[in-house]
Amino acid sequence: MTQPMTARTAAPTTAGALSIAHGARPATDGATEVLARFEEWVRRSPDAPAVLDGTHSWTYRQIGAAADEAAAALRARVRPGDLVGVCLDRSAALVVTAVALARIGAVYLPLGPRPGERRTDAVTEDLNVGCLIGDPELLPPRHRTGDRMDLALPGEGANATTTVVAAFAKPGAGAHSAPAGAFYAVLTSGSTGRPKAVAVGEPALGGLLDWYRATTGLGPGDRQSLLIGVAFDPHLLELWAGLTSGAALVPAPDEVRWDSVVLADWWLTTGVSVAIAATPMVEPLLDRPWPQDLRLRHLIVGGDRMRRRPGAEVTATVHNAYGPAEATVVATTYAMHGTDSAAGTDSAPPIGHPVPGVTVIVADPEGRPVERGTEGELLIGGSGLALGYLDPELTARRFTAVPEGLDLPGVERVYRTGDRVRMAAAGQLEFLGRLDDQVKISGVRIEPAEVEAALEQDPAVLSAVVTAPRTADGRARLVAYVRAAAGAGLTADALLPALRTWLPEQAVPSDVRIVDSFPLDANGKVDRAELTRRAAESGGSRSGGTAPDGAAPDGAAPDGDEPADATPGERLVLSAARDLLGRPGISLADNFTEAGGTSVLAARLLTVIEKESGIRLRAPELLRRPDLRAVARLVDERAARQPAGA
Repeated sequence: MTQPMTARTAAPTTAGALSIAHGARPATDGATEVLARFEEWVRRSPDAPAVLDGTHSWTYRQIGAAADEAAAALRARVRPGDLVGVCLDRSAALVVTAVALARIGAVYLPLGPRPGERRTDAVTEDLNVGCLIGDPELLPPRHRTGDRMDLALPGEGANATTTVVAAFAKPGAGAHSAPAGAFYAVLTSGSTGRPKAVAVGEPALGGLLDWYRATTGLGPGDRQSLLIGVAFDPHLLELWAGLTSGAALVPAPDEVRWDSVVLADWWLTTGVSVAIAATPMVEPLLDRPWPQDLRLRHLIVGGDRMRRRPGAEVTATVHNAYGPAEATVVATTYAMHGTDSAAGTDSAPPIGHPVPGVTVIVADPEGRPVERGTEGELLIGGSGLALGYLDPELTARRFTAVPEGLDLPGVERVYRTGDRVRMAAAGQLEFLGRLDDQVKISGVRIEPAEVEAALEQDPAVLSAVVTAPRTADGRARLVAYVRAAAGAGLTADALLPALRTWLPEQAVPSDVRIVDSFPLDANGKVDRAELTRRAAESGGSRSGGTAPDGAAPDGAAPDGDEPADATPGERLVLSAARDLLGRPGISLADNFTEAGGTSVLAARLLTVIEKESGIRLRAPELLRRPDLRAVARLVDERAARQPAGA
């Protein structure tokens, strides 16, 4: 993304006709200390607000003091370099924990408040996690009943928990430790069915924070949202952006993340001036009148391909950001303003130019740079690269030497992203898709092989194949084809509860089909292309029945069928849910979230209902209903109370 020109940010340079572009020289030479910048604000403005959560607030002095107390308690068991899994939601307690671990020199591993029992067990078996910090009632059994200590963390706020403990358990044999110099680690999707962890050093995060502050002007008196799901790496950028700038962090209540209109209202009432948000949450806001009187002046958007540009009434600068966790959150950006000539168009914006310290290369399959205008794989190098995965063998495969014959100052290695891009003559990057099977679901990178492995953990499953067909508007969804083990009476409904303990919300398939066999290609391998085609043609239904040769299971509702006596609300809700989920076979008896609805899709469903009926539902009203028929009944009841002609 092109960067607003400031005294600290120069235009990126380019290198001839080859697809190589360099970000500006970093604002600071050498290592940038993230924690030291926070400590500086504690000294300079101790009474300034550091966290604002509804009616509760904490100053920089109070956050620092609470972090001191937590660090003192943890130091008896946690050493510098230890991995610490944090199972807390966006809150002052989370902020205090992050600062405390940084002061100890431990490695912050955010897992989210409810990471799933089996997923957490896998993480703590594969990784040398010193302890887990969280609500004792939500920790996995071996941490819930083992050795633990109480932590005196702030207990107030929308997402806070009253009791927080540090729980200790022995790691698995051969568990991987964090590499030297790691500041934090985050999980990404892994093809083995178990998540892989990426470790990032303090200089890489510090350099990105320098760019962020220079670009947004974030400083004292500003309010930075704490909105991103805690398990995802942009969370690290927003948390430390606030703490290293003298601004106040504003944790978002969970319901804000389900509803784009509620999100905009929350921005307004809290006075948020700089925010980071997932692309699927922001795009619905660009389809409606931009809220007036927002203090929001910069909005960094990422996690998924952006399909339209902000309109002329949008008062914030919207940054289309791109970057894998392996390149420290953001590698390239493109800034958009309401005054742009292309404002309001449905054209997909580019992902822009590299941020300071980052070099990007578009390469052929042998790793050689291609000419500008030619498609290829995006390679990223420079000071923004992560240290690598906690698995050294995986690091060696994905972080490679600079292509032979290239002289790239400041670039010692490159990360192969697996993303297909094209570089324009001026060095601007256009995102074209993936080169491998990895897909984005609601902004989260998912490897279908990880979902397959999670399904095959069930002894009733002989084998599984997961495909990712796209809906008419280009969104990917996951469809699983499952073969049952001999004698197993397998149903999709029986599979899903256990699957949710292994996988994040976005990785749970929206459609599970029980089949007798998989179609094979000419080489005798599973014909994934054929399964994807079938999944795209037929929405199907989660069914406990079996079907031959991978066909849609018997008992699925015919595409487009609805009850003959359906009410207007039922027709609207059923049609919208089928379209959003890409599943024409679901019925009014299905529950939206159990049928594959994520928080992002729930926000889109609410938007469609309001647009078509004028009825504004809130996310909790949708989520608390047992099925789509109950949601439709609510729409009909509200419509009946509307004045005639409304």
